[in-house]
Parts: sequence; C-alpha cells; structure tokens
Amino acid sequence: MDINTRYSQRIPHFHGRTLPEPGKIVGYAAIIRALDLPVPPPDQVALICERNKQYRDRGWLVFPPRYQPDESLYRHLVFALKYEGVNLLCFKKLFQALEPSQILDLLHTEPTGQYSRKIWFLYEWLQGEKLPIPDLKIKNPVPLLDEKLQYAVPGISSPRHRIINNLPGTPGFCPLIRKTPLLEQERAADWARQKEHLFAAVHRDLLQRAAAFLLLKDSRASFTIENETPSNRRAQRWGEVIGQAGLQPLSKTELLRLQELVIGNRRFIDLGFRTEGGFVGAHDRNTGEPLPDHISARQEDVEGLIEALIATDRILESRGFDAVLAATAIAFGFVFIHPFVDGNGRIHRYLIHHILSRLKMTEPGQVFPVSAAMLNNLPAYRRALERYSRPLLDLIEWRPTEKNNVEVLNDTADYYRYFDATAQAEYLYGCVRETVEKIIPEEVRYLTRYEKMKTYLDHHFDMPDRLVALLIRFLEQNRGRFSQRALTGEFSRLTPAEVAEIESRFAEIFQGGEEER
Repeated sequence: MDINTRYSQRIPHFHGRTLPEPGKIVGYAAIIRALDLPVPPPDQVALICERNKQYRDRGWLVFPPRYQPDESLYRHLVFALKYEGVNLLCFKKLFQALEPSQILDLLHTEPTGQYSRKIWFLYEWLQGEKLPIPDLKIKNPVPLLDEKLQYAVPGISSPRHRIINNLPGTPGFCPLIRKTPLLEQERAADWARQKEHLFAAVHRDLLQRAAAFLLLKDSRASFTIENETPSNRRAQRWGEVIGQAGLQPLSKTELLRLQELVIGNRRFIDLGFRTEGGFVGAHDRNTGEPLPDHISARQEDVEGLIEALIATDRILESRGFDAVLAATAIAFGFVFIHPFVDGNGRIHRYLIHHILSRLKMTEPGQVFPVSAAMLNNLPAYRRALERYSRPLLDLIEWRPTEKNNVEVLNDTADYYRYFDATAQAEYLYGCVRETVEKIIPEEVRYLTRYEKMKTYLDHHFDMPDRLVALLIRFLEQNRGRFSQRALTGEFSRLTPAEVAEIESRFAEIFQGGEEER
C-alpha cells in the first residue's frame, strides 16, 4: 500500500454528512478515506476549518488552521490519537494493509515518542506479532487511552513499550466508549445512590411486593420488544430467571442455559451456538430473499467471539469499570454478535440485569426493570442498535442461501470485536435514569395505593383477596366506576350506597393522588 498520499482533503461532505463549514478532514476520517480502509466512518469526524475557532457540532470536531497536521500517515495518526482517542478497528485494518517494514518506518519517525510507543503497542497487541524492536529502557510510561477522551480501566504496565495498558478489554473483544458531556452528567447523577435512597423510604413488605410486580413487568416487556405475547407462566418463569441475575458467573455454559430457558417451543429452533449465518430483518415478499438490517457474526467466529467477550467481562468486573458502561459493552456486544438462532434479544437484556447486579448497581433481590424503560421508547432502542448495524452493511459481503439466509463472504470478526459503544452507553444510561426516576416510583406509588384500597375493603367488607384484586381491576379498567357487568355478576350483593362509597374511596386513593406518608 502506498502511504505517501495526500490525507487532508477539502470535500463538501463525508459519508453523506455535510460539513458544518468549509474545511479539510483530518485524523481517522482522512486516513480511512485516503487508504480506502474497510472501516465505518467515525462517529466524530475531525475537520480543520479556515476560521480561528474550535468547537464540536453534531459529530464534527472542528479545529482552527494551526492544528493542521503535516501530510504524512504518521502525523495524521498522532493527530487522531491526541484529539480523537484510540480507534482499534481503524488501527487493526491499517496494520493488516501495511507491510511490517512500513510499520517500522512509521515508528522510526519518533522512536521513543509517546505516540510511536502507542502505535507500536497497538500493533503487537492487535496483531499478536512482535516487531524486531528492542525493549525500551526509558522512564515515564504513558497511558494508552487518554482518560480525558475515553473511559479506561486501571492500567497494567507494558515495560517493553513503556506503555500503561488501560484498555477495557482483550485483543479478542474490546469496545471503547468516548467521554461525552451527557455520559459525564449521567455518571455524576449516581443513579445507584438515588435508587437506594428511593428504596430506603419504602416499607420492606411493600418493597417485596414491588419486586414481584417489577420482575413480571420487566419479563413481559422483554417479550413484547420481540413482538411476542407469552403465557403468564412463561413470563413468570423468565421473570424468575431475571431475579437470579448476577448470581452465576458469565460463561458459555451459562449462556446456553439461558437460551434453553428463554425458548418456549423448541420444535422448530436449533438450540446452541449458530451453525449457519444469521441476520435481523425481513424477507422480500416476492422472492423470499433476505433484506438485512443487521448481519450477525459468521458462524465460524461465534464461539471465539463469545469466549473473548467473557474474558473482557471478567476484566471489567475485576478492575471496577462503571457498571452501566460495562453492561453496554458486554450486552450490546452480545446482541451484535447474535450467537443464537433465537433468544438473543432477551438474553441481551438479561445481561444488562446481570452486569448491573454484579457490579453493585443493584443489590441481590432488588429488581431494576430496564426492559420496561426500553419498551417505553422502542424507536430510541432501535436507533441505538442501528447506530452500530447500519454503517456495517456496506462493509459486509454476503449472498443469499437456498434457505433464504445469508452467507457472509468476507472476514468480519473484527467488526464485532472493536466498535465505538458511545451511542449505546448514552442510550442505556437514559434507560437507567428513566427506571430510577419514573418506572420504580410509579410501581411503588401504585402498590402503596393498592394496599390502602385493600385495607379499606378488608376493614369494611371483609372481602377475600381474589375479589379485592378483581374489584380494583374492574374500577381501573372502567375509570373508577363499576360496570353493569360487575354489578350484576361478582359484586351484585353490594348496595347502591356501598357502590357509591367504594367508587368515592377509589377516586380518593387512586385518582386524587393520596399516598402513604
């Protein structure tokens, strides 16, 4: 590959995105474009403008002219590492395209400079190959990830390169998340503490009842997201599984167990890791051919990717990575790989519960109905998934099979190993916020009112629990009034005065906002 090319180019748009003002793309975007690397465009594109102004604008990082790097691959890589952070996929595809001699030439530009050391470390870490360079003897190791730009784990020293490896993953699976004002704001909110404060104000008995309701609510929501309507027993069974999240370590055996539990009818589903291609989407009405929105990892890559994902999960747990960011990397990484023929979506959402529980975002026995928050805004959930899937469709070569499945023709494993999970992290933190601020309080508020209404009915009418539940449900469904069917059926023994009294009390408790103090 000829790397002696012009990288900074003045263009009117980049991958369908109009530049915010005239300028030249630099950094990763310029390298990807100039060398035609099979890499999706970065979420944030660096641009050198003509004005003396620096700002961020809808996915653009705009810099004044003095930031313009020299026209060489090395200088654009330095610019990218300094201002955009580490893009593992871009580096991997670049290293695969270059000869080792070209890599050595790059590193000789500044043999002991921190950016040369970073590039050197990344080459050996990603490629699994050692370059003919002696170990460095200099002092002052530098962190690989700049923690002002990206989230990192406590690092481990690499004396050979004088680099502190603070990557939150392994060479086999390592999504990265950029620091954004929104994520920093969400992390500062400390939703785990706010949730504990919320629970502390609730009576223990009521909290236990709320847990049972929230489990069922979350289980049903997870099925509804998949356009399924499960039986009560199936929803309860999956709710029981969610209630055990965090108790067992993640493993291939555990994932296979979860798949068996989530699949209801096994007659037409092959359990276990996929042995053929996979995609999410539709089929052409006339030909039956696949119309993919997302193409899954190749079947021959699935088990290796899952093993690497599990290894990364252990790193994130052992090094105290942020619970929501860890859940983003592992759970979204799992659903992008799509290792099973069916059940991927529900297990993906289970993994969010699992990691939030294990990393102490929630305590054992507590319920965090994040699936219910996802169901409340399905378009945002789909957008979070598509932010990853859509850009990849142009990079994956495939053909339809006789069974109207997909057969992937190129090597795609790296697309599932190294991706920017920032959009998914912002989305998941939004779900956490809605769960703490809205979903849990609403459920607790409802149960508080339900218990108050039940106490009133027990005291005045001595009704069995079954009738109490039925009565409250009838009133909820009929805007606080008894229907004619109810008055001529189960509640025909109530007098008109009693009916009026019950309706009045229901309105006081449920519609008037009266709550237990």
